[in-house]
Amino acid sequence: MNQPNDKQKVVTRFAPSPTGFMHIGSVRTALFAWLFAQKNNGTFILRIEDTDKSREVEGSIEHIQECLKWLNLNWDYGPDKPGPFGSCIQSERLPSYLKYAQLLIEKGLAYPDPYTSGELDAFREKAKTEKRPYLYRDHRPETFLKWDGSKPLRLKAPHIKRYTWQDAARGELSAGEEMVDDIILIKSDGYPTYNFAHIIDDHEMGVTHIMRSDEFISSTPKFLSIYDALDFAYPVFVTLPPILRDDRTKKLGKRDGAKDILEYRNDGFLANAMVNFLALIGWNPGTDQEIFSIEELIAQFSLEKIQRAGASFNEDKLLWMNKQHLKLFNESEMFDYVKKALPQSILNQPQYSEDRLGRLVETIKDRIQSTKELTLAIEAGEYDFAFSTPNYATDLLKWKNDKDIIAVLPRLEEAVRLLVDADFSTAESIKNHLWAYAEEVGKGELLWPVRIALSGKNQSPDPFSLAWILGREETIIRLRLACAKIGE
Repeated sequence: MNQPNDKQKVVTRFAPSPTGFMHIGSVRTALFAWLFAQKNNGTFILRIEDTDKSREVEGSIEHIQECLKWLNLNWDYGPDKPGPFGSCIQSERLPSYLKYAQLLIEKGLAYPDPYTSGELDAFREKAKTEKRPYLYRDHRPETFLKWDGSKPLRLKAPHIKRYTWQDAARGELSAGEEMVDDIILIKSDGYPTYNFAHIIDDHEMGVTHIMRSDEFISSTPKFLSIYDALDFAYPVFVTLPPILRDDRTKKLGKRDGAKDILEYRNDGFLANAMVNFLALIGWNPGTDQEIFSIEELIAQFSLEKIQRAGASFNEDKLLWMNKQHLKLFNESEMFDYVKKALPQSILNQPQYSEDRLGRLVETIKDRIQSTKELTLAIEAGEYDFAFSTPNYATDLLKWKNDKDIIAVLPRLEEAVRLLVDADFSTAESIKNHLWAYAEEVGKGELLWPVRIALSGKNQSPDPFSLAWILGREETIIRLRLACAKIGE
């Protein structure tokens, strides 16, 4: 594999177009490039490829930066931090592309396209009729006019041959001469094409390793033609496996539910969990380990362990992984995570307090995989009991074996007597005060009405946890309210 020698510093880059959406696959490309740079004490560059102005979406450059910052994929040079090579925004690097375009003209390896769009359409139609691939080089003019910028500038492909190259992930790859053509370098609007601009930028920025998706394999001979025309050394190409839908039938796309990466942040996914998850889509550490810190990923990452086959995006696995990272939170971190997800409606409830919220968090933390499901539970009113007196029908207090509601009253009155001076330091200590009586009269007969009195719901945390969350005073108040409802 064409690894850099000891004197050649590793330089990688992530070069998205500012089109307004950060696909999970794009972020995975950025992650792999960043990890490899970190592993080798190298440089990671964020470059904005904005030469196709028709596709640009306002605010996208800031959005791209926000996405990477969330994941802590910090860059050494970027749109906010020019390097010794100048700007990292392509539209601000036009003189550089014109310089190399002029060099190719002087070498006789670039020329202005003399044809109209109608003539080009006729060439394509003829090739279609003759059932052969359309190649512009078949119509290359015998003599070249002087380029004045009003016409597209094309490469005169220096070698019409089968290209073979090494890929760090795929091994030896090759493509026939039909993939080599006189492609456009500079458009008539003065902007370079992607094919030309990214090669100039990578050369001037000293990029040693290029991580990209497999859709670029077929275009690689065209890229190599430009490298050859300019006498540039090839970088190390690293083709990443495609990210597939969960059913593995096709690549994951917007129509398949692919979301912008920041939507996952808004749903309460942790940055470390997302990085961990993405790293394992198409990279295999060679062990059974699944939960990694950033430091562990950097230490273990290598190009040799990048897989060739496509890897599926499984959101259930992402949820599980997020939960594993949540388990690493200390009490304060978990409290902040839940509080940040609370709507104002909860904060405005009459009994809201951070003390009670802390006990609720301690009780429900093992049930949480993300704040999205927490938000859904809050919207469904599942946790209203913690911050407001529940409203429920009196008949709900009756256990299924009770003949009438009056049978519940003495059991609730005894629960009040047992808890009024009880130890409320833990849910377990509360249980210890009620358990013997529950076994005496029947667990359902006691614990069901206690649960309803405290939460107003037939599905909630267990009654001991409910009492611990609410505290002694509120627990006694709610049990006595239930007794009063029965006595009415």
